[in-house]
Amino acid sequence: MVQANGAAHKTVTDLPGLGPATVEKLKATGYGDLMTLAVTSPLELAERTELGEQLAQRIIEQARKAVDVGGFTTGDVLLKDRRQVHLLTTGSKSFDELLGGGLETKAITETAGEFGAGKTQLALQLCVNVQLPYEKGGLAGEAVFIDTENTFRPERAAQMARSQGLNPDEVLPKIHVARAFNSAHQAMLVEKVAELGRTKPIRLVVVDSLTAHFRAEFVGREALVDRQAKLNTHMHDLLRLGDQLGAVIFCTNQVAVRPDILFGDATRPIGGHIVGHTATFRLFLRKGKLTKRMARLVDSPHLPEGEVVFTVDEKGVHD
Repeated sequence: MVQANGAAHKTVTDLPGLGPATVEKLKATGYGDLMTLAVTSPLELAERTELGEQLAQRIIEQARKAVDVGGFTTGDVLLKDRRQVHLLTTGSKSFDELLGGGLETKAITETAGEFGAGKTQLALQLCVNVQLPYEKGGLAGEAVFIDTENTFRPERAAQMARSQGLNPDEVLPKIHVARAFNSAHQAMLVEKVAELGRTKPIRLVVVDSLTAHFRAEFVGREALVDRQAKLNTHMHDLLRLGDQLGAVIFCTNQVAVRPDILFGDATRPIGGHIVGHTATFRLFLRKGKLTKRMARLVDSPHLPEGEVVFTVDEKGVHD
């Protein structure tokens, strides 16, 4: 992992004055990495570790000094840092062009659409593509698939691998799958991915789908505030994870038809402004005739809106 300003990888064991019990508690709750600590709020750290807010504040301040974060930087330095961002191919050249070359590392790409629009198919394709070398549009890494709706199918990933001339027996062991049974479990798995990233070159994290459990568990207006707060925390944890691992974060999302004052009924992604503001890139997929699918880029920090047509068939995702 590359730390801020090029600092070498440091862990909580590098902080002075912490006892073994405190170090183990930080590691057990997903705060073994100093960059993770540096960008965490004292209240969040205190609540998750039960260490007390004063101690949490002191630990965070030490972490920030150790990895040199919290100050200002300049545009030219940020431009240099942007050169460390890599792009992961979708398998379709036109789709890649829509995204400025592919899916960015250190960013969340949210992809919404109705059932059958191709969201999971794209997620599976990315799990194969991430293992390709950089010169072929991959990231020479491994994938994590957080499965909330029992959608992962290894035989489909194997089929996609074979269509690219890859050996499924080599591809499938590099896709790490975890079934999330509720929203709390889903959030906990993000911490497990951070741990896995210390021993494996994780360059893609898929959450399929992001909002399914939150939507099912927090029902009614009285639960909306709590749902959005937990969803907000979960997405920021994913964003930090992408930055720590130098990974693409790819989240699928469900949609619902909601009334719109200006335009009548409109199909919109679940999660409202929380998801909309936290996702770096927002895509909307829809079905076309037979194997054709349409992808529309609806939000990006630097790319224009646009739409392309691509294909999903037995070979996978391609032009």
